[in-house]
Amino acid sequence: MKIHAKRSVIWVMAALWLATTRAQLVEPYGPVPSKAQMKWQEMEFYLFMHFGPNTFSDLEWGHGTEDPKIFHPTELDCRQWARIARDAGAKGIIITAKHHDGFCLWPSKYSDHTVRESDWKEGKGDVIRELADACASYGIRFGVYISPWDRNHPKYGTKEYNRVYVNTMRELLRNYGDLFELWWDGANGEGPNGKKQVYDFHRFETVARRLAPNTVIFSDIGPDIRWVGNEKGIAGSTNWDLLDTAGFTRGAGSPPTDTLNRGNVNGHRWLPAECDVSIRPGWFYHPQEDTAVKSGKDLMKLYFLSVGRGANLLLNVPPDRRGLIAAPDSASLMAFKQMRDEYFRENLAHRANVTVSATRPGFLPSLLTDGFRFSYWAAPEGQNTCTIEIDMGMEKVFNTVLLQEYIELGQRVRSFSVEVWDGSEYKEVAHGTTIGYKRLLQFPLQHSSKIRIAITDSKSNPVIGDIQLYNCPEIVLNE
Repeated sequence: MKIHAKRSVIWVMAALWLATTRAQLVEPYGPVPSKAQMKWQEMEFYLFMHFGPNTFSDLEWGHGTEDPKIFHPTELDCRQWARIARDAGAKGIIITAKHHDGFCLWPSKYSDHTVRESDWKEGKGDVIRELADACASYGIRFGVYISPWDRNHPKYGTKEYNRVYVNTMRELLRNYGDLFELWWDGANGEGPNGKKQVYDFHRFETVARRLAPNTVIFSDIGPDIRWVGNEKGIAGSTNWDLLDTAGFTRGAGSPPTDTLNRGNVNGHRWLPAECDVSIRPGWFYHPQEDTAVKSGKDLMKLYFLSVGRGANLLLNVPPDRRGLIAAPDSASLMAFKQMRDEYFRENLAHRANVTVSATRPGFLPSLLTDGFRFSYWAAPEGQNTCTIEIDMGMEKVFNTVLLQEYIELGQRVRSFSVEVWDGSEYKEVAHGTTIGYKRLLQFPLQHSSKIRIAITDSKSNPVIGDIQLYNCPEIVLNE
C-alpha cells in the first residue's frame, strides 16, 4: 500500500510539472480564469444557509421592524451544520450574515439590530464566529451573504448608508478568517424612511478587494461569479463562462435571465455561473415544509444540471428554530452523497488506450484518460475539430460520459458528439454544445469496448483535460 501511494504521488507531481511546462506551448484563447476563480470552480458544491429573524417569524422577507428578541435558537450548533456539510461532500457554507431585514448575525458596531439586542446567549452570542470556527474545524470553507438592502437601518436611503455598509462588510472581512466567497444580493427596496438606496458598488468592490483579494465576489454581474438567471439550480445546456457586462447593473439593470443562464460566446469577461437553489420550497425554514424537502434523487438531477453543465451548485439548507439542520434535510443530503459515490465509483475509461485524429508533439493522448484534468491534451494549432477514440480493450456497460476542458487556457469547444462502436461503425448516442470545466451527459445503456468523442466546432484548437466513463445505476437526466 505504501509503495502504491508513493507511486501515485510521483505520478501527480510529474503530471503537474508537465502541465506547468507545457502551458507555455499553448496560447490562451480569450479571457481566462484567475487563480481565485479556479479554486472556487474546483469546489463544485457547497451549502447556502438562510438563517435569522425570518426563521422565527415564518417570513421570507422580513420587514425590518421585528423585535430582535424573536431571534432565539434553543440549541444552535454550528458544528452540526459543518459536520453535515462535510459528510455530504459540500466544500463550504455561505451564511446570510445580514438579510434584507437588516438583522446582523454578529454584534456589529454599525447597527442596533443584531444578535447583541436579542436574548440569545444574553446578547453575547455571535453566529458568524461560531460558524467560521466550525467550518475551520471540519475542513470546509466559509463565506458570507451581506444584503445591501436594509429595511431597518435609519441611514438607508442616504449617502451615509454606503459608508455604513462598507463598515459592516469590513467587520466580516477582517474578523472571521479567510472567506472564499462574498455574496451580493441585487435587491433594492425601500428602507424605514421610505427611500431606496443608490448603492456604491464600485466603492464596495474596492474595499473588498483591498481587504480580501482572494475572496471571489458574486452578484448578477460579478465581478468574479455571475448569477445563473434563476433560482432553480439549473445552468443552460449551453453555458459559456464568459459574459459582457458593459452597460448593465446589479439588480433590475442586470442582463436578461437567458443571457445570464447561457453566458456570451464571445464575452469579454471570465464570469462563471453559480446555481443557487433551496432544498425546500422556501429559503428560510418553515415547519410546514418538512414534508416538501427535495429527495436525494432530486438533488442528483440538479447536480447534473449545474455542475454537469460547468457551473457550481449552491444548495440552500436552512437551519430550523432550534438552530439545527432538520432531520429531513440531513437525510436528503446523505442520500445525495451516497448517490454521487455510487454514480462515480468506477471510471471505466481510466487508463484506456486513446487514439486522436491529429497528434501534437509534447501532448500524449494517454493523458486524456489518466484521471487528472490538469494533464491535458491539445489539438494542433489551427485545427478546431478533432476526434478522440477511447478503446477499453473489452466490452463494458456504460451510460454516462464526463468531459473537461483545461479552462485555464480558455473555454473553446462550441459543439461535440459522443459516439459508440456497435461492432461495425460508430453511432451517435449524445451530443452537446459547451464543455467548460465539466460536462456530464447521460444516454441509453451501451455495451461496447470503444467510444469516440468528436469535437465538431471549437473557437480555437481544443484543449481537453479529461474524459471519464461511468455506468450509473439509473438515468437522472435526459437532455
